[in-house]
Amino acid sequence: MTFRTTSQESTSMTVSRPSPRLAPRSVAVVLGTRPELVKLAPLVHALGPAARLVHTGQHWDEAMSGRFLRELSLPEPQVLTGVGGRPRAGQIAASLDQLDTAFTADRPAAVVVQGDTNATLAGALAANARGIPLVHVEAGLRSHDRAMPEEHNRVMVDHIADLLCAATPENAANLRAEGVDGRRIATTGNTVVEVVRAQLPGPAEQAALLDRHGLRADRYLLATVHRPENTDTAEALGAVLGALDELATTGLPVLLPLHPRTVAAAERFGLTRLLARLRVVEPLGYAEFLGLAGQAALLVSDSGGVQEECTVLGRPLLVVRRSTERPEAVDTGFAALVSPGADLAAAARARLAEGPTLLARLAAVPSPYGDGHAAERIARLTAELAAPSAAAARRIANPPS
Repeated sequence: MTFRTTSQESTSMTVSRPSPRLAPRSVAVVLGTRPELVKLAPLVHALGPAARLVHTGQHWDEAMSGRFLRELSLPEPQVLTGVGGRPRAGQIAASLDQLDTAFTADRPAAVVVQGDTNATLAGALAANARGIPLVHVEAGLRSHDRAMPEEHNRVMVDHIADLLCAATPENAANLRAEGVDGRRIATTGNTVVEVVRAQLPGPAEQAALLDRHGLRADRYLLATVHRPENTDTAEALGAVLGALDELATTGLPVLLPLHPRTVAAAERFGLTRLLARLRVVEPLGYAEFLGLAGQAALLVSDSGGVQEECTVLGRPLLVVRRSTERPEAVDTGFAALVSPGADLAAAARARLAEGPTLLARLAAVPSPYGDGHAAERIARLTAELAAPSAAAARRIANPPS
């Protein structure tokens, strides 16, 4: 099976083409973090009974995973054990060993992974080792920053995947530049568009959210910070939290849903004093986060997902990172890369000074991540890829007499 590299427009014309029928639980969807749950939810729904959810346990707890399964109406996953809390190599090794056992006992017709996490790499290696067709959702992202473990993960997965679902033409171009056969690439759009549209609360619910948090529309900042580059040293975390603390003195509240990694780091480095002026809350549910993000005057985050979500919500974002694998959000004016500390505070004040003018300008710019039909395209392509494997498995199970 080969796949033509397509534009966003040409793939949209093939959405309604019938997909080959797949047996129940024949497509293993491997994930391990909250962003993967969010991004893969539309695809799991599009696959229907064919989807078999496998959670590596990389980030498994009620706040980070269990709650999201319910909110996104996802089926109960098979959860691997002994993975969370280990260093990178340990997470990949433990996940790979258990996935290999699971795929040997119940061989899927295809394996789907998304993005660039340790779970992504483990799922890809497990599929490759057993010769199972592999689909990589959100292929072709590149930060060109080799200090990022995620960059290594995504590059390795791209080069062993059988179907590479690139979200944007730029992502597809990255793959071709690395010598990936164009017949393995399909430009599908990003599932983030449909999941944001589906999960964003309505106006009345958003108003209730603001009341609950004591906020006013367009009159607060919403921040998240969790990446190692911002939390692994006292200097880095102190710079981010110090800038947020300074912004909290400008008269606009700074709402900070605090990731468990960041809580532990702030306590370890003695930086909890910098949280005093911030409105620190527990991690938010996905719909609640979108509802608050969609009314914020400014977003400040190091999250890859927020870089995409802001383009659907039409809200400005400062990306507190040294590099990004999502230049489309920057190129279209939604996001800007900024260093922590004084640079962050200055950039935030400058963006806030643009006020309604900036918000009106962004509202007129379409998201660069597609038309909201990515999951349908990926499900169809996955079914086409898996169909020969599924047919072969049926022949083995039911040989001719």
